[in-house]
Amino acid sequence: MADLGKKYCVNCLADVTNLRLRCTDCPDIELCPECFSAGAEIGNHRRWHGYQQVDGGLFSLWGPEAEGGWTSREEQSLLDAIEQYGFGNWEDMAAHVGPSRTPQEVMEHYVTMYIHGNLGKACIPDSIPNRVTDHTCPSGGPLSPSLTTPLPPLDISLAEQQQLGYMPLRDDYEIEYDQDAEKLISGLSVNYDDEDVEIELKRAHVDMYVRKLRERQRRKNIARDYNLVPGFLGRDKKDKEKERKITKEEKEQRVRLRALCQFMAHREFEEFFENMHKERVLRAKVRELQRYRRNGITRLEESAEYEAARHKREKRKENKNVVASKRGNEGKDGEFSAIENLTGFELLSDREKVLCNSLNLSPTRYLTVKTMIIKDHLQKRQGIPGKSRLPSYLDKVLKKRILTFLTESGWISRDSS
Repeated sequence: MADLGKKYCVNCLADVTNLRLRCTDCPDIELCPECFSAGAEIGNHRRWHGYQQVDGGLFSLWGPEAEGGWTSREEQSLLDAIEQYGFGNWEDMAAHVGPSRTPQEVMEHYVTMYIHGNLGKACIPDSIPNRVTDHTCPSGGPLSPSLTTPLPPLDISLAEQQQLGYMPLRDDYEIEYDQDAEKLISGLSVNYDDEDVEIELKRAHVDMYVRKLRERQRRKNIARDYNLVPGFLGRDKKDKEKERKITKEEKEQRVRLRALCQFMAHREFEEFFENMHKERVLRAKVRELQRYRRNGITRLEESAEYEAARHKREKRKENKNVVASKRGNEGKDGEFSAIENLTGFELLSDREKVLCNSLNLSPTRYLTVKTMIIKDHLQKRQGIPGKSRLPSYLDKVLKKRILTFLTESGWISRDSS
């Protein structure tokens, strides 16, 4: 009578009370897992027929040697609980599995079997390229505490805080980015008689406000990362003195690429420019080595001798240019030797000195003629009749040369000349 409740495999007559596979096409065909996996066929039953798993919920998925003696029914309840309550809510999961399991047992069993066990090793790869973002992490997710938890206050004095309008306990400024962002939600209220359109509109306002808060926080993080506040206050001058000097070309390049600061951290931005500097140094070194090669130098030992010889050649060339310039200056000084000691020489311009020297005319006589010609020119422009009385030593050739010079220099107009 004790065997009336037992079930047996129709193929091998094994006890299948705890777990059996029932054919949905053939009546009274129940097989054990071994015969089912082997594709056993009896009578009209075929291996491609549909099947249904029937179990009493008392067998163990991990075998009799597994710790805790978890049954298949408890395993199913555990998987339902992890999907419903989420990883970490062990108390709620233990209540869902049953009173026989404590939260500690539920946690140890799930971590041991489903994460660190063979199932976890087979299903969870070592590196997941598209890992799901943990929205509770402090890295800027939608539920990130970084949006509500203020950063450590800036280390600045009270006078500097007043200058910036900075409130250290709140990590806020009197004038924030997008100062009017709070107006989006300041007048919102949820009413029971709101329609769906009104609720969605209010949600859109809240979403817009959250986006503005994220942008505000992002700008604060950039200011912290790039030390913009100490730079504004002039504190980073001492640190810049310790760094290598930046050329004018690098400064212009930094200004052009300043937009990358919002996508790169300060360390990455500095490494980027440092690598560009190293690239320029390497390119210059390559050009230098190519110049050596063009001059027939194939070893670095020969380059030192070549550079010494090149330096000597450039020195000699520079000395020759200095000597030539000195000689040119001496010749230029001797050019006016005939009139430089005469009275009024210091009153002449360089062009007037050349003119007097070429006409063999003393500076005083030239200044007298110049004054008379300009005076007559002004009287004619004012309509005053007058007759020019030039000195007797001024012939027609000298007069013409002087008039042409004064006209080209702008002292008199071309019509009067």
